[in-house]
Amino acid sequence: MSPPGIGALYTTDFAVRSGAPCAREDVLRGALYVMRRYLGFLAGCAVGGLALAFVAVLARPELLRPQAAAASIAAPAASPAVAAATAAAPETRRTSYADAVERTAPAVVNVYTARVVTERVPASGLEPLFGELWPRYRQRIERSLGSGVIVDGAGHIVTNHHVVAGADTVRVQLADGRVADAQVVGRDPDTDLAVLEINLTGLPVMPLGHSDRLRVGDVVLAIGNPLGLSQTVTQGIVSATGRGQLGVATFENFIQTDASINFGNSGGALVSAEGELVGINTAIVGRDAGVEGIGFAIPVNLVRGVVHEIIAHGRVVRGWIGIVPQDLTADEARGIGLARGGVVIANLYVGSPAQAAGLMPGDLLMKIDGSVVRSAQDAAARVAGARPGQRLRLAVLRGERELDLVAGVVEQPRRS
Repeated sequence: MSPPGIGALYTTDFAVRSGAPCAREDVLRGALYVMRRYLGFLAGCAVGGLALAFVAVLARPELLRPQAAAASIAAPAASPAVAAATAAAPETRRTSYADAVERTAPAVVNVYTARVVTERVPASGLEPLFGELWPRYRQRIERSLGSGVIVDGAGHIVTNHHVVAGADTVRVQLADGRVADAQVVGRDPDTDLAVLEINLTGLPVMPLGHSDRLRVGDVVLAIGNPLGLSQTVTQGIVSATGRGQLGVATFENFIQTDASINFGNSGGALVSAEGELVGINTAIVGRDAGVEGIGFAIPVNLVRGVVHEIIAHGRVVRGWIGIVPQDLTADEARGIGLARGGVVIANLYVGSPAQAAGLMPGDLLMKIDGSVVRSAQDAAARVAGARPGQRLRLAVLRGERELDLVAGVVEQPRRS
């Protein structure tokens, strides 16, 4: 079937070519008429096609998703066993310690201290030539910062002794923004711990864990106030336990970690991946030598006892007999004429219970109350753990003679 007007167009064209008597305007009007009829026919076809397509989509919507339909046709149906295994597969989750941080971070506080320092003014001008008529001094405020951990609802905060030593004023800021003046309840230089107290209510309390359960490789988080950047969290692992002989404190039994610890982290929390306190961050070593990733924390099992003693007595009551033990290797022992190495009494306080018991410098300390002494640190800890008034039996080797001596325990003299 030809479109309407095609025959008319041919007829008009023939009339023009044959020279039939026809005006030019009539020819143009005829052509326009035919074009309109032709365009109308095309428009009708287009509208009809769109209408048919719309009806088809309403009847079969899947025709709009040809790729999905093809994939569903091409993919074989999964067996019931495979489908069940897929449904039972656990959802993959990325590792996060956000829960541990959320549980512990509110109980970590920032500690700000200030003290008045008096210092001599250096000479200037011609004074070095003629001498000072009188020395000049000036005073300035020295400020420092650290961190602390809230350990009970009564407002007790544990931090490092070196953070608050010599401070005239101590203030703490909580994670929720509250600020309070803090009183120093007591300090223990021998473990580098101190306890503060604030008068606030509704305090978050740090859950305490068990440092004796830590293993090398366990994930730990350090939370504190490094460089004044409050509530900073760093992550690492336990690198070692039982570290000593660092010269940081008298009684050392540190947790070594590679979690980043910087100035201001002292007194902050070392927490486990489960969100429990396992240590108090205390020291870093080798920073001047460019060493990174070696930090130390006081284990929470030691912190518990010290905090309890300070809250109860304002200080830690320790035993003392007046000896300074020192580890001695076999080669060192031979060099000073001793038969063997071990723990030697390096120094003895004059008038001390040990001197009264007959101990002498150079004696090898073999046993305390029948138990073998393993190291100088072990000897110091066992004497400190004795209560004042208790009597300790000491087995020593002097030359080739074995002696059994008894020393009375007194309270360890306090030091600032």
